[in-house]
Amino acid sequence: MTRIAIGADHAGYELKQHLVPFLVGLGHDVDDQGTFSTESVDYPPICSGVGRTVRDGHADVGIVIGGSGQGEQLAANKVRGVRAALCNDLYTARLARAHNDANVLSMGARVIGAGIAEEIVSLFLTTRFDGGRHARRVDQLTALEDEF
Repeated sequence: MTRIAIGADHAGYELKQHLVPFLVGLGHDVDDQGTFSTESVDYPPICSGVGRTVRDGHADVGIVIGGSGQGEQLAANKVRGVRAALCNDLYTARLARAHNDANVLSMGARVIGAGIAEEIVSLFLTTRFDGGRHARRVDQLTALEDEF
């Protein structure tokens, strides 16, 4: 079982609503952090909240969803210790985990459909970090957070 924090803005609401029961059905513990309707909402507080939940160890991974997923990824990445990756295809989902040890997945609900989203989430959750030369690079990314 993986502990997953999930959040979306209004554009990602319907995809989030689809993914929550999908994830629960796979046996995961899901912390739904909103939004809870299609009414317009600002995504930074939701996505940074998902990031803080992961950073603080209350979730193993996070998922943020918006129209494109780009702003959501940016907001989550403002949290120290978060490595959020925008993955609207299987290739980037696999490499985000295997090479970048991403701990938050961002997706665009206006870019992908529910079926591919399920595949992306499943691949993201099952792909392990390769380590090796990639660990050195992830360490360098982490060190960048201390420069500012």
